[in-house]
Amino acid sequence: MKERYQVMSGAEAFYFEGNEIGILLSHGFIGTPQSVRFLGESLAAKGFTVLAPRLKGHGTHYLDMEKCTHEDWYESFKQGYRALKAHGKRVFVMGQSMGGTLTLKLASEYEGIEGIITINAALTIPELEYLKKTPAPRFIKEGAPDIKAQNVEEITYDKAPVQAIRELQSLMVEIPSKLPNVKAPALCIKSFIDHVVPPENTTFIYKYISSKNKQLVTLPNSYHVASMDNDKEMIVEHATRFIWKHATSIQSYANIK
Repeated sequence: MKERYQVMSGAEAFYFEGNEIGILLSHGFIGTPQSVRFLGESLAAKGFTVLAPRLKGHGTHYLDMEKCTHEDWYESFKQGYRALKAHGKRVFVMGQSMGGTLTLKLASEYEGIEGIITINAALTIPELEYLKKTPAPRFIKEGAPDIKAQNVEEITYDKAPVQAIRELQSLMVEIPSKLPNVKAPALCIKSFIDHVVPPENTTFIYKYISSKNKQLVTLPNSYHVASMDNDKEMIVEHATRFIWKHATSIQSYANIK
């Protein structure tokens, strides 16, 4: 399926060339790379290479998204991973919301990942459960993004296709059984208050992944879209320390510092 609409201004994928540590960074459902741009720019400023792909059907028009499957989104993400590996990068994978869900799926299938960072990764979205039933409307209205900080604008759609929501639900259902296959070092970040994805999702992920090295962090002053919220600098600090810790070669340390 080809996208019919142009990419919205500001919603484009981005890439920053840096050292040999590559960070694959994913936005969430209905979002765009704009929602993780602060994280990407901040991590690039630390010296890392950062790639944030635009997941298929996102950042154009909701009619494009309606035709996508969750495998389309995963393929967009995998292409980013392959691109970083093709450039010889040691890859860490990081995702917000559905991006965290895709991160877990990728880490369950690829052993070459150096570490993962999830931010409010989605396994359940209670307020959308009713849409599993039929009949349902074709679209539902999207409310304001769940962000505690004032005057923050996220590029997103004003409508969500129910078919796309059901694809997201299928993706979320698939992940719990894959968690034991996640063995890479993991930094699991959750907001103390999240009105979209219950914080218990991240606690569950932390418990059931097989990673020997894992850390659970709670953000005190952010809601669901934490990558754009009050604790975004805290995310960067934790992510940077996590990557330093697990980029074990002397050369990597020298380049990062």
